[in-house]
Amino acid sequence: MPHPALPSRRPGLAEVLERTRLRLWRRLARGEGVECPCCGERFRRFVPYGVPRRPAAQCPGCGAVERHRLLWLYLRERTDLFVRPQRLLHVAPEEVFAARLRALPSLRYLSADLASPRAMLRADVQRLPLQGASFDAILCHHVLEHVPDDRAAMGELLRVLRPGGWALLQSPIRSRLAETLEDPSVTDPRERERLYGQSDHLRQYGRDYAARLREAGFEVRAERFFEALPPERRARHGLKAETIWLCLRPAS
Repeated sequence: MPHPALPSRRPGLAEVLERTRLRLWRRLARGEGVECPCCGERFRRFVPYGVPRRPAAQCPGCGAVERHRLLWLYLRERTDLFVRPQRLLHVAPEEVFAARLRALPSLRYLSADLASPRAMLRADVQRLPLQGASFDAILCHHVLEHVPDDRAAMGELLRVLRPGGWALLQSPIRSRLAETLEDPSVTDPRERERLYGQSDHLRQYGRDYAARLREAGFEVRAERFFEALPPERRARHGLKAETIWLCLRPAS
């Protein structure tokens, strides 16, 4: 199936500045100390990123940060996404993943987002304009914490996934919280940042995250992929511990 054409667009000022910053770091960080699994480039070290600043977090070649690199390794080593023809839905497509996934010849790839000009389909994950059981796999990476009705979104992701299909539904989780912290009446960006860690987050997930996914109908597996990697690979690829949430639609 041919890929739909991506909408043409001009990069915004923030995107231009970020690309300029990475080009500068790419020259300064040349070396052999670390290797990015997303783009395959090697550097003396990864470069600063984030607020608060993490000193060795971002790949100056493609912009991938720790969670991107871990997830890409998992996709490559623990799934059949790269070797078997299948249909993938990518929600809120990250630039570091989108072009690489779209280029896979065996993958029928569709990206969707409510606002991003990078997405192929303009769509609200709470009400997806897609037929049921349309996809073999779904990638939804750090999205649900931004969605007003995350339970509706989880239900929609289950609906469009075929029975027996799998989804990676990643969200930031604060393990010391037994229950997810959320309050729809909190609208001040500064208060949201204080409570949830980021001004555009609508909740902070706790240890009940898997229970929410199961309530939506998924079978949930907490994959400890980081812990399974030898220390030298963790250091080489600049990884941090994060549980991979493998969510399956029951076959029956």
